[in-house]
Amino acid sequence: MSKTLRWGILGTGNIAKQFAGDVATSRRGKVVAVGSRSEESARSFASTYSIPAAYGSYRELIGDPNVDAVYISLPNSLHYEWTLEAAAAGKHILCEKPIAANAVQAEEMFDAADRAGVKLVEAFMFRSHPLTLAVLDKVRSGAIGDLKLIRTSFCYATKKISGNIRFDRSLFGGALMDVGCYCIAFSRLFANREPVKMHAVSHLHHTGVDDATTGILQFSSGVMASFACGMSLQIDNTAYISGSDGYIEIPVPWKPSSKGATYTVAQGTPPKMDSPSAKAGSTPPRQTFTVDSPSALYGIEADDFATTILDSAPVRVSRADSVGNMRVLDELREQIGVPTADNAQVSERT
Repeated sequence: MSKTLRWGILGTGNIAKQFAGDVATSRRGKVVAVGSRSEESARSFASTYSIPAAYGSYRELIGDPNVDAVYISLPNSLHYEWTLEAAAAGKHILCEKPIAANAVQAEEMFDAADRAGVKLVEAFMFRSHPLTLAVLDKVRSGAIGDLKLIRTSFCYATKKISGNIRFDRSLFGGALMDVGCYCIAFSRLFANREPVKMHAVSHLHHTGVDDATTGILQFSSGVMASFACGMSLQIDNTAYISGSDGYIEIPVPWKPSSKGATYTVAQGTPPKMDSPSAKAGSTPPRQTFTVDSPSALYGIEADDFATTILDSAPVRVSRADSVGNMRVLDELREQIGVPTADNAQVSERT
C-alpha cells in the first residue's frame, strides 16, 4: 500500500485553508484536489496551495480516482449528505466537528462508512496533538490524585454576523456546535465516560442560535465538568483539570503550537484566602512541561488519519466517542431551545 494518503478537500473556507496549509508539513499526506460550489473559488484555492486538481462541485471531487480520502470542511448542515456521498464513492472521510446535526445522523453516517468499508473520523484536531496526549498520560498516572473537576472555556467575539454560517439557525450554527463541542469532547475524554447529568443556560442571538452558553456535566464516577463557550465574548480559553492532590492547567488546549506548547502541574494546597498568615504572592509548587510536535496541528491530525488508513492503527476519535458527543450536544441544545431535528436543515447538494 502507498505510504502517502492522497487528500481531497470539500470546501474552501477558513478551516479548509488551515488544513491545506498544515498538510504540507505532514509526513504521510498530500492534498491532490479541492472542490467548491464555485469553480473560480476552487481554482484560486488550488493555486494558493499548489493543489493539482480543482473542481466546481463537490461531486466531481468525490469522483476523482486519485483521491483516497476527503476532508469535509463544509457547514454543519452538509456533513451528513456529503459523508454519505463520499462513503458511497469508496472514500475515507475526515469530517469536521461537530460530525453531524444530531446523533441520529451521526449513527447513520458511521453505518454508511461501515457498509462501504471506509473509515469515518471526526476532526477534533486537538486530540492528535502530543500536548493532549501528554496531559492525558499525566492524569491517568495519578499525578494529581483522583480526578474531581474539569473546567474549560472556548470563546471568541465576532462582529461578522451577516452571511456567517455560525449564526445561521438553519445550518445548525451556534456556540455549542461551533466551539462548545470542544469543551464537551475534552471533558468526556478526561472523565473517560459519558455524563449522567447535564444542564446548560444560554444567551440566544436574534438569529435564533446561542451566541453564548455555559454548562455543567456530571459523570457516574462523581467527576464534574463545567464549560463556557461563546461567539460574542472574550475569555481565557484555557483548560483546568483538578484532582485530590493537585491540578493541571493548559493555557492553549484547543490549538497548541507545534513548538513550545506547555502545561503546568501544580501540587499542594493554595494559601487560604481568609488566613492572616498567608503570605502575599505565595503559590503552591508548580512544574511546567513543554511539548513539541513533529508538524503543524492539522498536519498531525492528517498523519493520525493516514496511520489509520495505511497501517490499520486505531482511530484517534472513535464512533462511540463522536456519537456520545453528539448526544450531549443534542440534550443541551434541547434545553436551550435551538434546533436539533432534520427539518431545520437546508440542503445545498451540488
